[in-house]
Amino acid sequence: MTESLRNSGEYENPYQGDQQYATAPVNPEWPPPPAYAPAPAPKKRKRGPVALLAAVAIVAAAIGGGTAYGIQELTGNDTVASSSTSTNVVPSSQKGTVSGVAKAVSPSIVEISADSNAGSSTGSGVIITSDGEIITNNHVVSGASQIKVTTNDGKSYTAKVVGTDSKKDLALIKLENASGLKTATLGDSAGVGVGDQVVAIGSPEGLTGTVTSGIISALDRDVTVSTDESQGQEQGQGQQGGEWPFEFGGREFNGDTGSDTTTYKALQTDASLNPGNSGGALIDMNGNIIGINSAMYSAAGASSSAAAGSVGLGFAIPINTVKADLATLRAGSTD
Repeated sequence: MTESLRNSGEYENPYQGDQQYATAPVNPEWPPPPAYAPAPAPKKRKRGPVALLAAVAIVAAAIGGGTAYGIQELTGNDTVASSSTSTNVVPSSQKGTVSGVAKAVSPSIVEISADSNAGSSTGSGVIITSDGEIITNNHVVSGASQIKVTTNDGKSYTAKVVGTDSKKDLALIKLENASGLKTATLGDSAGVGVGDQVVAIGSPEGLTGTVTSGIISALDRDVTVSTDESQGQEQGQGQQGGEWPFEFGGREFNGDTGSDTTTYKALQTDASLNPGNSGGALIDMNGNIIGINSAMYSAAGASSSAAAGSVGLGFAIPINTVKADLATLRAGSTD
């Protein structure tokens, strides 16, 4: 039996609608039955501006800062994996561990050897598409006549420069005849905070797949490096005994940066970086790439990059800078 809802003090007439009691006398002591009015039709709920704005806000929050990048990159030949820093690339059983990050991301980091008239350099790079697009520093491949890339599993490829941006010290290279490569997941450097734990992976001094760890020491550091090709090549490894062109806070270290320089905002980390780490990955503890390692501080007394070593002051180009520049690099920019 389904009961009807009624206000307090109302009740049902037990004889209403029953034919055998239709002519029964009404007890004068009983009050007359209440008059039942038809229930009003439910009002149609309006979807006002508040509800609409709330729905839009939820979508925007879910999409986050990756909206423009996602639309832009879907027009390319391959898709770059991009995520917020909350995406877990590392298996849950190894979440938050350096070993877990290293195991998950190392297959996406390569060693780059570049030859030019100025000599040879060794740097690192990050695979961003399965057919061999790799992000690295401009100074690693600047002026290179030949580029050789070695992946984490020991396979070797030749590569060509697709585009460079000397002002941001970025370059995009492409492997020849490559497929099925393990790609890195690009995170969101806007969500990085001072004190966050990070892992760096690269090939310092040709030591492929070297893993170090530390924290984010500071944000938005102004870092000035040379854009000159000859100095850039020396910065990669230092086999030629050249100077390490690096300037920080108005002071020059390991020689003059030259007249042609560029300054960019960088993430500062105490994760150990050495010559050859340039172009490698700075990674959060979920396995997302948050920066491209690009420069390091060394004591003023060290006169060459060969003598330079990590003192816990390394710098990386924020990955959001890389994302914003990727379409230009793919278009073949060579500024």
